[in-house]
Formats: sequence, structure tokens, C-alpha cells
Amino acid sequence: MQSLLRVLKSLVVYRWLLIGSLVSLLCLTAANAVTPQLFRWGIDEGITKKDLEIVLYSAGALVLAAISRGLFNFGQSFWAEAASQGVAYDLRNRIFSKIQNLSFSYHDQAQTSQLLTRVTNDIEQIRTFLGTSLVQVISSVVTLLSIAVVILFMNWRLALITLTVVPMTGWLLAQFFSKNSRLFGQVQEQLGNLNAVLQENLIGIRVVKAFVREEAEAERYTALNDALVETSMKTIRAIRNTFPFIFLLSNLVTLAVFGYGGSEVIGGQFSVGELVAFNAYLLLILQPLLLIGFAAPAIAQAASSAQRVYEVVDATIEIRDRPNAIPFSGCVGRITFENVSFRYPGATTEALKAVSFETKPKELIAVLGMTASGKSTIMNLLPRFYDVTAGSVRIDGRDVRDFSLKSLRSHIGIVFQETTLFSGTLRENIAYANASASLEQVIEVAKAAQMHEFIMGLPDGYETIVGERGVGLSGGQKQRVAIARTLLTNYSILILDDSTSAVDAQTAVQIQAALDDLMRQKACTTFVVAQRISTVQNADRILLMDKGRLVGQGTHTELMGTSPLYGAILESQVKQAPDLTASR
Repeated sequence: MQSLLRVLKSLVVYRWLLIGSLVSLLCLTAANAVTPQLFRWGIDEGITKKDLEIVLYSAGALVLAAISRGLFNFGQSFWAEAASQGVAYDLRNRIFSKIQNLSFSYHDQAQTSQLLTRVTNDIEQIRTFLGTSLVQVISSVVTLLSIAVVILFMNWRLALITLTVVPMTGWLLAQFFSKNSRLFGQVQEQLGNLNAVLQENLIGIRVVKAFVREEAEAERYTALNDALVETSMKTIRAIRNTFPFIFLLSNLVTLAVFGYGGSEVIGGQFSVGELVAFNAYLLLILQPLLLIGFAAPAIAQAASSAQRVYEVVDATIEIRDRPNAIPFSGCVGRITFENVSFRYPGATTEALKAVSFETKPKELIAVLGMTASGKSTIMNLLPRFYDVTAGSVRIDGRDVRDFSLKSLRSHIGIVFQETTLFSGTLRENIAYANASASLEQVIEVAKAAQMHEFIMGLPDGYETIVGERGVGLSGGQKQRVAIARTLLTNYSILILDDSTSAVDAQTAVQIQAALDDLMRQKACTTFVVAQRISTVQNADRILLMDKGRLVGQGTHTELMGTSPLYGAILESQVKQAPDLTASR
């Protein structure tokens, strides 16, 4: 319940809304407490004594009390809902901001579907608790205490009989919480797993259809859906095993009050009006107990949701600025990897092993190797997407960890191997990192990426809407948009991570030629990561990677004469090209 207490503390920001709700609640409780007394007055002083004036007065007072109850009930609900919406708004912003700042290592292991469930369903559970269940509980407690005082003054013996239901109901609810709180957490976890399958299928629907896996995926979804329903039914059974006993206690107390109170009236110790009033108070005692009972599952679910939300909010940001981090404003071009080793979180083997090299200003560095040789890992360490396990990465002699993250990354232009586009126009996607860029600047980088002619052939040109995740564009077109997007940044260091893998060889050559001038003019150092030797053979230096180690470096000509691995890669690619041509 500690996470739920943190949620309650967040209400301090909306204290005036909370005060408004509490004042309305107290006024509503007072109106509820007065109503049975008005009935008693009308019966004992009006009906029993046949005084029509008293009857009319009491009827008018009851109408005013009913109107007051309606107004105060609305005020209580309205202010509570406003406060709950504010807390939910803050939590959504807070968790989204935290997700944006969490390190790559967190996202490598976290399920996207679970994060989506926490931002949406879990926060909605918390909002419902604050806007409804919390008000019910507070209102019920205040009503119980105030009505208990009133009935003790009316008839303390009958009051004690009535109030025996309170501790027994409290014990039943405490047992419900202790036995079933973990169960509500399982419901949220399984809902996240169900969303994971849905998300995977929405993203990979083409793969599902291509391999005729519709029935298999439907079975997988149904199996998880069955598990969710089964767990949800367990919560229903838990409620079923608790609440009938609460209803039974309520009915037994009602019978006891009716029997003992009736005997008191017959014996002249109690008036009919007082018995009617006491019976009304009995309902005001039982109703709060039932409301607390009905709120119990919602509270358990909200507690579970709050714990899941704060797990993300409290997650450690592993990559962050050091104290007194300095801004990175540019570089001369001397980038040093000094005996760098690195292991991904959760991995059993190192992705890089004692890698050392140093670049020269304006040098074009190509990084070549087979799949999983560590090429992209080298590039991930430069902008501090991860920090080295051992050794250091330096720019002009200063460790990259000395720079502020924002300034470092804003001066490193990266084209990732996997292209991500956002909903919006082509112009907005190209200008993603530089929203103030003019159309002329956007066109210039689009021409460099060999994308301008294609865009101008579209009906809406640069204002063409890009579908979700770039649907409607080929892999090569998306990759060229990503290249143009990166060229529009204020980069000092440029990283092209297999950025032309999805385009044909001729287009790759055209893109490379257009990029050469830009890279030489603007970047102090350029890294090109590739698997095709044809893409990197004009580089000033080629770093050859194999199984996480730097096994060779030099120009294309030098490596041809000194590296058997480089020769083997070249030979395999030369053989592959005729085979592909023949197959066409």
C-alpha cells in the first residue's frame, strides 16, 4: 500500500479541489444526519399529535434537505473527479517523461506492451480510485463516525447492537485485502501480456499473412485471453467469498434492531418516530459498510496499479550527466577508443573486447565486419547510448562522460540501421530534429539523400502524409528520409550505421557521392558502418571487426594485402554478385 500512499500525497498539489470535496462531503453528512430527525419530528410531533402545520413544516424541511444532499453530493463528486484528473494528468506526463529519459539498457529489457498498459490502464485505475473509491471510503468513514455518535445519544443499548457489525465487517475486508492484493496485480500483468501479442500482430500483420499464421496467432491470443479471464474470475470468486457474509451481518443487525427497538416502543421507552429515525440511521450505518466493501476491490486494483506505475517512475537512469558536466560545442576530430570493452545488460559475453583506435581530423572511418561483430556497438558508445564496461571513449582527449548528454548527442548525427518514421508529413519527418528548418534547407538535404525527385512526384510533394511507421514507403525510401533527417542536424560527428543497406547499389553510390562533400565540409569525423565492401572501399581507413575484436585497420588496398578475413569477405561478396545476377 506504500505506492497508494504516494498517490495520496500527490493530491497535495490539488489541495483546494480536495478541500472543496471534503467540505461538500461534511455538508452532505450533516444533511444525511439531520434527515432522520426531521422524520422523527414529523411523526412524533405532527402525525401522532395530528398537527398538520408540523407535518407541512417537516415535509418542507425534508425537501430542502433532499435538495442540499443533491447539491453537496454533486460538489463532492465534481471536486474529487477534478482532483483525480489532475493527478492522472501529472502521472501520465511524469511516466512519459521518465520513459523518454530512461537508458537504452532499460528499453532493451522492458516490454513495450507493459509500458503501454502502465501509462493507460494502470493510471486509469488510479484515477478511478481517487475520483470514486476514495470519496466513497472517506464519506463512509465520516458517516459512520457521525451517525455512531448520534445513535449513541438516542439509545446506547440499541446503538451497541447496531455497531457490532462494524468491527466484523472490518475484519472481513482486512482478510480480503491480505489474501487477494497480489491477485489484482496478476490481472494487470496478464493484460499487459495480452496487449503485447496485439501490438506484435498489428506491427507484423504482413508477416503473419505471408506465412499463413492467422489461426496460430488467433490461438496464441485466445490462450492469453483465457488466462486473463481465469485470473479475473478468481477476483470475482474472492469477492463472492467475502461479500455475502457482509450482507448476512447487515440483515442480522437489521432484525436485531427491529426486534429490540419494537419491544422498546411497546414498553414505552422509545417513540415510533424515534424507531423510524433509528431505522433510517441503521441504513446510514450499513450503506457505508457496503460502499467500503464495494470499494475494496477497486482499492486493491489501484494499489497494484500504483506499484506498477512507480516501478517505472523510480527506475534508475543509468546514463546521465556527471556533476559539473561541460557542454560539447564541437570537435577537432580526434576520437579515441582506449582499450574499450563492453557487455550489454543481461548478456553473458562481451560485445566488444579491448578495442583501441584513434581517428584523425576530417577522416572518413569505415567499420566493416560480419553480422554481430560489434560494428553498431562501437557507434552506440560514442553518443553514450551505453557506457563502456572498461576503458574509455574520448573526443579530443576528453572522456565523453564529461560532456552533458544533450549537447553531446545534439552534435552527433546518426542514421540508424533500422529506420523509424513518425506520423506526419515528409517535410516534418525530415525536419524532425530541426523543426525551424526552411523548406529550402529540407529540399537541399533531400537532394543529397537522392529523395527529392521522388517526393516531387507525389501529389502533395513535401506535404505528403507519411503513414504509421512509414507504411507506403519502401525500405530504401524510408532510409533516404532518415539520411536527409540526419543531414539537417547540427552535427560535428556523423555516423551512418548501414544507412544504405535497403537501397540498390547504384543508388547507394549516388548517395555516397552526394554525402562525400557534405561529410568533408561539415563533419570533423565520419563513421560509416557497413557490410558491403563496395560501400567502404573509398574510406580513409577501414576498421575490421570480428567477434567483438578489432582485428585489422587500414585502407582497402592495405587490408587486401594484410588481412585474410578482409579478403574472404571480399571474395564472398564478389561471388555473390554474379549469382544474384544469374538468378534474375
